[in-house]
Amino acid sequence: MTEIFVDADACPVKDEVMRVAERHDLVVHFVSNAFMRLPNDPLVRRVIVPDGPDAADDWIAEHIGPHDIAVTQDIPLADRCLKQGAEAIGPTGRPFTDDNIGTALAMRDLTAELRETGAIAGNNPGFTQRDRSRFLQALENAVRRKRRSQTD
Repeated sequence: MTEIFVDADACPVKDEVMRVAERHDLVVHFVSNAFMRLPNDPLVRRVIVPDGPDAADDWIAEHIGPHDIAVTQDIPLADRCLKQGAEAIGPTGRPFTDDNIGTALAMRDLTAELRETGAIAGNNPGFTQRDRSRFLQALENAVRRKRRSQTD
C-alpha cells in the first residue's frame, strides 16, 4: 500500500499532504529531528530522528519503497528515493524523475559553488499560492499513478 514520506523540518506543504492523504486514506510519515505540531490523526506517523547531518534523509531512504511517495526539497534525498523505486515531489510541485534528477543534482552543485565563490547571493524565490496548487495536483497525480501500478 502506498505511503507518503515527508522530509518535514522545513516543509511548507504539510497541510496539503494531509488533505491528499485523508482523501486516499494513506499513512504519512513526517520525519524530522525535532518535535513539531502535527495533526492528531491515525494516518500520521511522527518520526523524530537524532540530530545530525542527513539523519532524516537516511531514515526516509531506508524505509521508503517502490509504492511510496517522498515529499522533499532535498535533491540528493529525492535521488535516493527514486533509486528505491519511489516517486519524489518537491514542495513547489516539481516532480523529480529519472529523466531530470541528474540535471537537478548538477544545478544544485553548480549553485552551491557559485554561492561559495560569491558569484551569486542566495535567497530562493518565495513560496506562492501557485506553488501550493501545483504541489497538490502533483501529489494527487503521484498517488493515482502509484495506486494504478499496484493493481497492474
